Amino acid sequence: MTLSQAEFTFVANLVRREASIVLAPGKEYLVEARLIPVARAVGAPNVNDFIADLQKRPNPQHQRKIIDALTTNETSFFRDREPFSALTDVVLPELIKSRASARKLRFWSAASSSGQEAYSLAITLQEALPAGWSYEIQGTDISTAMVERAQKAEYSQVEVNRGLPATQLVQYFERAGAHWRVIPALRKSVSFKHMSLTAPFPPMQPFDVIFLRNVLIYFDVATKRQVLQNAAKILRPDGWLFLGAAETTIGIDDNYERVAAGRTSAYRVRNAVPAGAGRRG
Repeated sequence: MTLSQAEFTFVANLVRREASIVLAPGKEYLVEARLIPVARAVGAPNVNDFIADLQKRPNPQHQRKIIDALTTNETSFFRDREPFSALTDVVLPELIKSRASARKLRFWSAASSSGQEAYSLAITLQEALPAGWSYEIQGTDISTAMVERAQKAEYSQVEVNRGLPATQLVQYFERAGAHWRVIPALRKSVSFKHMSLTAPFPPMQPFDVIFLRNVLIYFDVATKRQVLQNAAKILRPDGWLFLGAAETTIGIDDNYERVAAGRTSAYRVRNAVPAGAGRRG
């Protein structure tokens, strides 16, 4: 069976309303494929009956399952590699100088999926920060299932093979049956929570670096602008914003400027005053 136009429209409207993700016509097969396991899990004979029942009797839990299923969770350790190299070569040396008195950094992995990005950040900081420095990494994701996976910090052999060097696997992971679990010493500085980027942001302490990668591409321009404006409010004045390779602030939010960061680029708030510096007259 295939989704009718009415069924697809219902799902597309739900996902747009709850997650601001745009599902354009032509995605019917993708939606049906993603929802087959969901329909089976709730005891529905097929996706069509599942959606029909949901239209008649709204169920917040089932709606959340649809959002989880249709949220793209493609990720890997050290994905795209260059942003992590930029951290080591450009960003951290600057922050180490400007945060010398505090000796503490805060990072936000804003679309953390199952946690690989956040733990990749932790490994990078663990190896690059001088002795005596500490860090906090906050991971957030709209999928409650992904947040639970990230908190569990267990990954299959296939997952750790994607982007994670063997030396770091041995150093920062321990065996957990057939899986690999992040060691407690690394997990203690990383936390995860459910959060929608398109809803008003909850109170959050400022961050030195924000990784907001590979998520804006799913939003319309107005939503992208709102997310970027909200991110700017919790990014320290001299902080750094990293987006995905196919994403930019240009033409969306002119409060940011793109700057070179090694072999990639990052974004900083325009006319920001670096920490510890005075405003020029």
